[in-house]
Amino acid sequence: MRVCIICEGSYPYIAGGVSGWVQMLISEHKDIEFVIWSIATSREEMKDYKYELPSNIVKVKTVYLNDIKFVNKHKKIKLDTKDKAILKTFLMESNDKINWEDILQFLKIHRERLTDIIMSKDFFDIVVEIYKNAYTRITFSTFLWNIRSMYFPLLYILSHEIPKADVYHAVSTGYAGVLGGVASHLFEKSFLLTEHGIYTREREEEIIKSDWVVGIYKEIWIDFFNKLSRIAYKQADKVISLFETNKTLQVELGCPLEKIRIIPNGIDADKLSLIPRRTQQKNEFIHIGILARVVPIKDIKTTLLSYDIAKKQIPNLKLFILGPYDEDLEYYKECVALIEEMSIEDVVFEGRVNVTDYLPKLDIMLLTSISEGQPLAVLEGMAAGIPQICTNVGSCMELLYGSPSDQLGQAGIIVPVMNINSIANAIISLATNEKLRKVMGDIGCNRVMKYYQKENFLNQYQDMYIEMGGAFHGRRRI
Repeated sequence: MRVCIICEGSYPYIAGGVSGWVQMLISEHKDIEFVIWSIATSREEMKDYKYELPSNIVKVKTVYLNDIKFVNKHKKIKLDTKDKAILKTFLMESNDKINWEDILQFLKIHRERLTDIIMSKDFFDIVVEIYKNAYTRITFSTFLWNIRSMYFPLLYILSHEIPKADVYHAVSTGYAGVLGGVASHLFEKSFLLTEHGIYTREREEEIIKSDWVVGIYKEIWIDFFNKLSRIAYKQADKVISLFETNKTLQVELGCPLEKIRIIPNGIDADKLSLIPRRTQQKNEFIHIGILARVVPIKDIKTTLLSYDIAKKQIPNLKLFILGPYDEDLEYYKECVALIEEMSIEDVVFEGRVNVTDYLPKLDIMLLTSISEGQPLAVLEGMAAGIPQICTNVGSCMELLYGSPSDQLGQAGIIVPVMNINSIANAIISLATNEKLRKVMGDIGCNRVMKYYQKENFLNQYQDMYIEMGGAFHGRRRI
């Protein structure tokens, strides 16, 4: 059996939670061949693999978005009546009216001329029609360039040859979800969709905060990403959510309830539970660790500001930032500048580390993310008996406080996003109470051992792969 894993902005070029999850999934299913279909930003930023690829990966196919080039000079192109109708349907119609065989044949024929098409009079005329139907209150020239910027990457991605597989498995919606849906539709193979976070909501948050898109164009871009998610939900045979809250959001965003199944992440809890816990000696530093990439979505600046407040009250705190800082060097430099400007002491950037080497050195773990799914870093820390402080994102509340059926107790402290005073107070509460740290650490370890074992998650995926690889589920639905 061959499974095609479709990733956007993650495996194998970016180290992180989703990538680590993919690595584990593939490594533990040695009897299945895997193809990786990766959507990356640029050849310069994503040229090296961050993981040693398991031997059962038979191919890695990468599409680089920055290979797309808008050019001032372009050849004039006039589409025939059929091609113009295909392009118009793609840009204007709802998902159920799009004929994907026609779209892909169109892209196959015109792949080398995508820039010419985007800049053509035919494309211009279609955008004028869209504009007149709903957007005449805004400036047309800006509207035109926004539409070009939306659809050109999608057209470009879809124009590439699709790897053959028995099952297509996308690990997000967005571009990856569309690719999975289209591949499933064309080859009549099953399509599995796993959402760690809710892609549409993450893009919405980014767009709302962004400077590169303003005013009503934010709404247009959000609608575009909603459309991509609906395509994936419509075509997927099964949609996997990690926890109940995300399942509710998926339904709100248009995913049929009957398709959704909850499969929590799993880790090697037995191994991690054997890691010796740190015992603090008198006058020693209390070690706080954040296991995260140094990128804006992890909000490392809030980590630093909160830690600084706590350290002013408890001088023997030390912060270890355990994660790669080369993904967004500009943000990393801003964090270093903040440390220097605020004279924050005893902060160490360790880069990417072997988690099991560092867990025995930590007293408290901290996660200040703006958005998460079900963070593996938190599960790993809990399994090792380390109390957690997490922002109220993704499934962190459920991980630390338990579900309604889980009465084990509190494994840490949940704090509001970007609330430096609340985070600082949580650090102080745990740093000054060794007994509380031990109690919460024990509860976290017990919760992971009971509900988040690696074997449970792996067995469920293996069963789905076997089932879905043997038959095509349902009719063409895009």
